[in-house]
Amino acid sequence: MNFPHQNRDFDGRAAVAIDPISDAVQERRRVPRRFAWIGTGASLLLFGVSIFVLWHLVSEVDYAEVKAAFTAATGRQIAFALALTALSYLLLTCYDALALRQLGVAMPYRTTALGSFTSYAVSFTLGFPILTGGTVRYWIYAPKGMKPGKVASLTVIAGFTFWLGMDTVLAWSLLREAGPLAVLVYTNIKINQLAGLAAALVVLGYLAWVSVRRRSVKIQGWRLELPGFGLSLTQMLIGAADVCAGAGVLYVLLPPGHGIGYETFLAVYVFAVMLGIASHSPGGLGVFEATILLALASLPREPVLGALLLFRLCYYLAPFILALTLLGAYEVKARMRSANAVLHPEEEATVAEK
Repeated sequence: MNFPHQNRDFDGRAAVAIDPISDAVQERRRVPRRFAWIGTGASLLLFGVSIFVLWHLVSEVDYAEVKAAFTAATGRQIAFALALTALSYLLLTCYDALALRQLGVAMPYRTTALGSFTSYAVSFTLGFPILTGGTVRYWIYAPKGMKPGKVASLTVIAGFTFWLGMDTVLAWSLLREAGPLAVLVYTNIKINQLAGLAAALVVLGYLAWVSVRRRSVKIQGWRLELPGFGLSLTQMLIGAADVCAGAGVLYVLLPPGHGIGYETFLAVYVFAVMLGIASHSPGGLGVFEATILLALASLPREPVLGALLLFRLCYYLAPFILALTLLGAYEVKARMRSANAVLHPEEEATVAEK
């Protein structure tokens, strides 16, 4: 066993204690902090570059034409966009349902749906999903008996579902539409195919890794057991369906006659979302738009900007307002129940017995 030891200087006074083990531990703790600063700097750089590119792209835009494109969207386009938004958020509720199943927590679907929808609608708009989404989930799930550790585990497992779906869709689009993508974004077919193959190998490798035996990850001393093959495969399929629905919202809002295939557009959408997440800006604001405008540079900018504005309204703003309404109603209901318990304790006791 190693103990801290003291050295004495020439006049007999105790020198500073030296503990090589403690120094090593402290050094290991400093390394993640350094990488955290690097990650933060990279995110800020990406956000700054994207805002500059976006400003450059829209500086020559005719805003009267943007307004015309915005208002020119047909009722059918809006209806399809709203329907696909509803489908995407419905699939998002399955993220929490799968995570709760992995954690062995029984929860009514209405509670799961409320916790999932509100957490994603808030985090998509405000950004910082671990903090904002986790806070909303705790608000909903804690009264049902879930501890903070379980809520954190749920958030992480749901994140795995999202990334498995994103990677799967990206691999599919790059491999299936390597040629059209090369023409659209001025890349090489072989590069697209290699990138698609790499994305596919990541998904297949993960599925193989969790299928051999039980796997777990440690995050700052906190252990989380990962889902096995069957549940991970389900996560992948649901995540992919959600990403396809989200991409479909913007796709149906694009100007008619653009000539871009949906499967081709999927890779553009996924890449834009990934860059938006990497920037840590709320909802990928600015970064997402700049990426889409660059990728669809062959189309007139005004109609694409109009479609992006409508996409923000349909997929971000409308669910955000609905989520705030539901959270407000949930809180009012909880307050009324608490007041009723104080005023009529005998009624609450009868309900509890039933």
